[in-house]
Amino acid sequence: MSHIKEKGMKLIFMIAACTSVLAVFLICFFLFANGLPAIGKIGPLKFLFGKVWRPSNGIYGIFPMIVASIYVTGGAILMGVPIALFTSVFMARYCPKKIYGPLKSGIELMAGVPSIVYGFFGLILLVPLIRRIFGGTGTSMLAASLLLGMMILPTIIGVTESAIRSVPESYYEGSLALGATRERSIFFVVLPAAKSGILAGVVLGIGRAIGETMAVIMVAGNQPRMPQGLLKGVRTMTANIVTEMGYASGLHRESLIATAVVLFIFILIINLSLSLLNRRNEHAD
Repeated sequence: MSHIKEKGMKLIFMIAACTSVLAVFLICFFLFANGLPAIGKIGPLKFLFGKVWRPSNGIYGIFPMIVASIYVTGGAILMGVPIALFTSVFMARYCPKKIYGPLKSGIELMAGVPSIVYGFFGLILLVPLIRRIFGGTGTSMLAASLLLGMMILPTIIGVTESAIRSVPESYYEGSLALGATRERSIFFVVLPAAKSGILAGVVLGIGRAIGETMAVIMVAGNQPRMPQGLLKGVRTMTANIVTEMGYASGLHRESLIATAVVLFIFILIINLSLSLLNRRNEHAD
């Protein structure tokens, strides 16, 4: 009887795994089947490097959205990663037990907050603050980067803290025994030993930032043009898709799906880079 149960559970697990793979395959098939013909009609160079997006005139250039996505994501990483790293170190090595539980719960709660709530927060607090300090409308690349930097914190902190805690305690104690200070032991011994996990957390944060939509739409200004500065409005690829998909048809709709293909390829490149880095680290070890 137990043998039959074991076979049954094995079959269920295999079906679940195959379903996940099939879902990813179907998503890829839908995107590429509907997006690649549009790129062929428009022309790959015109589509990827065209600087004007004007569907009413049949002009579909997504280069401004690509650059805006890279800039906003880069800004979020620059602002979010240092804070997340220091927070992870504090939680793993310095945090008193009395406040660890509430702090951990608060960070996990941040991960569960809907993006539209972050968008309202940015619209009500960040945008007026930027307008008051720097002038302009406030809806800008800076607002989007600050908001995304805040949104990726729980993702990076969770993975990075686990990576730091997975480093054998003997590394830390051995460094202290050799005369290194506590801070040197952490930053020059523990963190390098946990670099694979830290990189994974950063990559997950990049994926969260580059794929975010609603919060970015609310604070970025939604202007389909080349980025002209931190205080100017931009439109990312995700915002472009969501903003126009509701009324698009024909080649316009196909070009939006093609934009999703480009975004999907970006995510694949990021994940592939992480895999290559991990392999290099394994070979180096």
